Parts: sequence; C-alpha cells; structure tokens
Amino acid sequence: MSTIAVLPGDGIGPEVTRVAVEILRRVRPQDTHGEYLVGGAAYERHGTPIPDETKAGVERSDAVLFGAVGGPQWDGDRVPRDLRPEAALLFLRTHFELFANIRPVRVFPGLEDASTLKREVVEGLDLVVVRELTGGVYFAKPKEYGERDGIPYALDTMLYRKPEIVRILRVGFEIARTRRKLLHSVDKQNALETSRLWRKTAMEVAADYPDVSLKHVLVDNAAMQLVRNPKQFDVIVTENMFGDILSDEAAMLGGSIGNCASASLGRGGEPGRRFGLYEPISGSAPDIAGQNLANPTAAILSAAMLCRQSLDDAAAAERIERAVEAAFASGARTRDLAAAGAAYLSTTAFGEAVAARL
Repeated sequence: MSTIAVLPGDGIGPEVTRVAVEILRRVRPQDTHGEYLVGGAAYERHGTPIPDETKAGVERSDAVLFGAVGGPQWDGDRVPRDLRPEAALLFLRTHFELFANIRPVRVFPGLEDASTLKREVVEGLDLVVVRELTGGVYFAKPKEYGERDGIPYALDTMLYRKPEIVRILRVGFEIARTRRKLLHSVDKQNALETSRLWRKTAMEVAADYPDVSLKHVLVDNAAMQLVRNPKQFDVIVTENMFGDILSDEAAMLGGSIGNCASASLGRGGEPGRRFGLYEPISGSAPDIAGQNLANPTAAILSAAMLCRQSLDDAAAAERIERAVEAAFASGARTRDLAAAGAAYLSTTAFGEAVAARL
C-alpha cells in the first residue's frame, strides 16, 4: 500500500486530476490518496500558495499527483512574487531536489491527423525530453526588478554548476540506454558561458556511456528540427529554460499539449521507488476551466508514470497506457483532438472511455 498526495491546484487542474485519481483507484485500490490545496486556491484560503498542511501531506507521501497552478487573477503585480501560485511548484522542486523532469512525447496511432504537421512527419514519433529542473535562470540569483536613474530595469541570472549538469546528463544517458541509444544534448554554446560548460561536461560524461551516441545541437536549431524532422530525435537533454520551451513545442507534435505527461524526480531511492511529482505540462488553461472540456490524457499518463517510477508497479502503468491507446483507437477524442465539426467527449466521458478499457 502506498500514499499519494493529490494536489489538484487551479484552472483545469481539479478536473483532469479527478479523472486520473479515478483511474489510479481502479488499478491500485490498495493505495490511499490525500488531497491538499496548492497554488491560487491555497492562496485565496490561506494567504500562501503552499500551506503547512500541504507540505506535511507531501512529506508523508510516496509520490505527488499534481494538477496545475496559476491564473490571470494572480498575474502581474496583483500578488507578490513569492506568493504567486507558481511559487508552490518551485518550492516543491527545490525542497525535494526534483532536478530531473522527464517528458515523453508520443504520437498515438490514430492521432496523426490531429497534428498540424504532415502525417508522414509525425507518424510513429516517440521521443523523450529530459529537462534540468532546479537550476538555471529560473532559480539563480540575483534577480532584480526595479528602476535606476529613472529607467525601469530587470535582471535575471543564469547559473549552472558542473555537478548539476553531470547529474541531469546521466539521467538522459541512462534513459537513452533503454531506448535507441541516441542522445541529443541541447545548448547555446556559441553565445552562453553556461552552455560552453554544458557542452564540455556532456562530452566528459559521454565517455562513461560508449554505447550511446551523443550529438550536440544548438537550441535554435533544435526548435527548427523538431518541426522539420522530429523523428531524428530519441532522447533530448537540456537545461531548464530550453527544456521548458522545447518540451511544449514537442508536445504539440502529437496534436495537443493535453497529451503530454511528466515526471519530476530527485536523487536517492531505488529504481521504481524514487519520490517524484507527476503532472500534465499543459498548465491551468483558465479559458476552459470548469467547463468539462479539458483533455485529461496527460493527467492519466502522469498517473501511469507515477506507478512505474515511484510505486514500482510497471504492470499498472502498462494497463493505464494500453487503455489510453485503446480509447484513442476506438475514436475517443476530446475537443482539442477532434476534427473540425466532429463529435468529441467531455473530460469525464473521456476518462470513462479509458476506464472501460483498463
């Protein structure tokens, strides 16, 4: 029996998370689920995006199933930066050292025409983006926003230390070993000192993985190649900001960012028993929140990753993944994946279609 902390959050988070939890209960009825406030919902009730009760609940858990945080009502200067909904997610990443973000991108059979790219470009696509999650420009200091000599200015710092680069590269290489033994390291070494260190380190780490082919690609070229010839990639490993952008781009190759799950993992633990945070990468989508229109696929697949990576239950993960694939094969589509004018399923109805095929 395992304990899962459920943090639905804001926007469509509660809707898609509810579906994913129902799927988890069907494949692992022995587990317990504790639900806690996070993000804007927590701020409105407690004045903080991550209350002590939520922190304690996560500490007691084997894994976290996360929805989404954020919304226009908390943007800009409406809320202090350290109290914005996103601060909860940044806290969890740093507190639990969740440095490795794994984002599989797959075009499911039957969804080729949902992509805006040609069928032959995306058919059979299956790649993984490995994103460093606790370093880089999002976390480094100093960070400043102010005024000098009457002129508004802002400052962000990009900082990477070699051990941070080594550990995320090793995650990428280890994943590549289980797949096509091909790893693309993405940087901007022609302009950034951090990327020069990144590339040098990648070549050093590659010596420990002679069975994996290492290729270097500049981030701007990587963005272009993802829409030109995405099937040339298998495992992509890169720093925080580049990974944030490229993984969203890659997610759309399959027709919708609503299909893309993620796992954020830290150090320690045995394979299959690592603490992790699992979430869709689509965000809170406030424009459709509360309308039962959101695509819950990414949340469901995040639950599958949770079973495999933190609960050591590959069989449950495979049941969920096969059920999602079978639902798509049967023609089940949410609004974001349906052809123009075609019928589509609500969030809950799609979840029922998956559940029926477990």
